[in-house]
Amino acid sequence: MLILFALHKEVLKMSKRKISIEDIARKAGVSHSTVSRALRDSPLISFKVREEIKKIAREMNYVPNAIAQSLLSSRTNTIGVVVTSIADPFYAEVVEGIEQIARSASLSVLLSAAHRDFDQEITAIDNFHRRRVDGILLTDSRISKHNIKQVAQITVPTVLINSQTKDQPETLHSLSIDDYLGARLAVEHLISLGHTCIGYLGVGDRSSSNQLRLEGYQNTLSESGLPQIPDWVAINNEDDTRINDIDTGKKMLPQLLNAGVTGIFCYNDMVAIGALLACQGLGISIPQDLSLVGFDGIALSRYVTPSLTTVCQPMLEIGRYAMQMLLDLLDEKTIENRVFSPFLIKRGSSAMVQSH
Repeated sequence: MLILFALHKEVLKMSKRKISIEDIARKAGVSHSTVSRALRDSPLISFKVREEIKKIAREMNYVPNAIAQSLLSSRTNTIGVVVTSIADPFYAEVVEGIEQIARSASLSVLLSAAHRDFDQEITAIDNFHRRRVDGILLTDSRISKHNIKQVAQITVPTVLINSQTKDQPETLHSLSIDDYLGARLAVEHLISLGHTCIGYLGVGDRSSSNQLRLEGYQNTLSESGLPQIPDWVAINNEDDTRINDIDTGKKMLPQLLNAGVTGIFCYNDMVAIGALLACQGLGISIPQDLSLVGFDGIALSRYVTPSLTTVCQPMLEIGRYAMQMLLDLLDEKTIENRVFSPFLIKRGSSAMVQSH
């Protein structure tokens, strides 16, 4: 009776704490190292013994220690992702694509925001290294050939998504969208609707995306024989990189209205939605009085009134492809950089120019 009571006490004690490899070894009557090898499917242990030890581990509800496993394998099964803002709907969809592939590979995703700031990007990278992530995905990265030495701590496979420097280091892999092509599609669409006074509403963060979209806008006007009027370009040059894109659209729209434009290509959908809200407040009818075209194709662009004509990026596909690139790098496979082509989706915010 005393023996049974002592065994019952021991079982209760084990149930209140995590079952360890030592516990399994005692029950199986083998050494700690034998259990460890069996649970890792080591060929040094016979198949029969491996299966018996695994059965005992299941019966005891053994849960492997993830930290201990990572020390043995030099892998933590985590990847770090740096986005511009956690609230940015564009990167919400990109991260969803990343997570779909990461989940299928049994990897966990850690998220951090850099707010278009290089120093915050460095801090995020450093934090990920402290957490010993297996790889890093950097969106809107400000890393270039000139400042790569400041991020020498990048010692794990790294992929850049939509890098914001024109001279990104060759040592880092990347995928991006063709911003210049996207701008051409937007402006050509407005020209096809008879617009000849076309404005550009941008953000002032000096990013590569902003520069390429502005160049695409300017060159398409020139090639179509249309004038380029300085007042037709409205860019918010405030230093605060955290300013909301919707607020940028609201703030800068009156400048373009005063310049007499009939169509506007906006840097992204959020800026376009800000412009749309400003028009509603000013009694400007969209698209009767003014046509608007956004860039990104975020879900929200379908639900505003009127729905937004936009240059669409395949956000889920970008996220999935970037994560697959990272997995290939972890497996030491050769990968190639990729540039995605955007496409135009025509909706209710653009129409034929009205003759007055």
